[in-house]
Amino acid sequence: MAATIEFEDDDGRVVRYERHPNGGGLVSPQARVHEGAAVAATAYVEAGARVGNRSRIGAGSWLDHDVIVGTDVVVARNVHLGRRTRAESGTRIGTGARVGADVVIGRGARVLPDAVVPDRAVVPRRASAGRTDLPLAA
Repeated sequence: MAATIEFEDDDGRVVRYERHPNGGGLVSPQARVHEGAAVAATAYVEAGARVGNRSRIGAGSWLDHDVIVGTDVVVARNVHLGRRTRAESGTRIGTGARVGADVVIGRGARVLPDAVVPDRAVVPRRASAGRTDLPLAA
């Protein structure tokens, strides 16, 4: 598997990604992914994004530009996190979820599989005694 991947995007710009050492995911050189995070080989992390320690990004998932993923976050398979979205520590995002731009997912919150979260939404943080799931479905 090549350590660096380059290709031309739809606008004719050359885009470069580097393979993350833990999982082989494609990470922009302008992104910061903690060495203790895991990025699946078919996942993308765009420029300006940050991924914290012990977080896992699943196969086929895409973290758009300037996304922030805290520590101990699980982004399941085939998830899209829109531009400037913030997933705070302990968050769980289910398979196939589509999260819009400028969304805040509170500490410990859960986004259900196949959920659609609109732009600028706030998913409340998990209550200490219970579980908060976003009840939006695709």
